[in-house]
Amino acid sequence: MGEALAQAREAACCGEVPVGAVVVHDGCIIGRGYDVRESTNDPVAHAEIVAIRAAAARLNSWRLVGCTLYVTLEPCVMCIGAVLHSRLDRVVYGAPSPKWGGVESVVELANMPELNHRVSVSSGVRHEECAKLLELFFAQLRNRRGVREAEGA
Repeated sequence: MGEALAQAREAACCGEVPVGAVVVHDGCIIGRGYDVRESTNDPVAHAEIVAIRAAAARLNSWRLVGCTLYVTLEPCVMCIGAVLHSRLDRVVYGAPSPKWGGVESVVELANMPELNHRVSVSSGVRHEECAKLLELFFAQLRNRRGVREAEGA
């Protein structure tokens, strides 16, 4: 999770929402990513998608069997869908996502009996640290918006 947090901090430095992810296989990181939606104008450029794509390229396979995704924020519906499609074995996440969570908070897609793949989930890992990054980022964003509005008044 430390490496995912490092990716999240990198995202914040780039003006992106501070969500970071890594994919691990046999104890080695094979994919890294952080949100790049703002810089790429790509609505699906979430940290998980970036890391999963990198891992698939590294393994030269879309099947990421035997891999674990570590991510600082609970994956959304799109991202848990990518996890299931890529056949990841496990997801470990830090902070819950009460508005977008696709694992436990809003909907529970990780282990739906109707789907042909299940993924093991561990939540709350370094929760406070993950949540604090997001809280600080959005507080600073609100503050910058407030300053700009005040200057324009």
